Amino acid sequence: ARSRFQPVGGAKRGEWRAASMSQGSELQRGPPRAVLGYTPDEKLRLQQLRELRRRWLKDQELSPREPVLPLRKVGLVEGFWERFLQPGGFWRQQVFKTYNAGSFFFFRVLIPCWITHYYVKYHLMSRPYGIVEVKPKLYPGDTILETGEVVPPMEIPSSHH
Repeated sequence: ARSRFQPVGGAKRGEWRAASMSQGSELQRGPPRAVLGYTPDEKLRLQQLRELRRRWLKDQELSPREPVLPLRKVGLVEGFWERFLQPGGFWRQQVFKTYNAGSFFFFRVLIPCWITHYYVKYHLMSRPYGIVEVKPKLYPGDTILETGEVVPPMEIPSSHH
């Protein structure tokens, strides 16, 4: 397999021509860009870009005096909470302990109890509707078991429409 570009026969070093052209052609081309590498303009541009990148990265580094922030005026409420919840303070530890105990109780005790109650109530109980029990229906003339009273007959008012 021949290369597309070949040196011109008898030509000086560095003169190239296309392989598909005839021997007598006057049109000659230089070698492909891959052979030459970067041109001086491209090299200069790449060097300048590298330098710009280095400068930009160096500019991103903060000095010991940076960042310079304006002094904050702390309000009454914010000041209270900053003092109340200082790192390592007594009240901060108490809040932390209370939060941990509450989250433990909620996630490890309360939610599993709710799930268990629901499962027992609606899936395991043999009676229809589980634990929920409907009161027995009372009709006129029935006796209430707890008190022994007899349910009086209903009075239906006559309607004159």
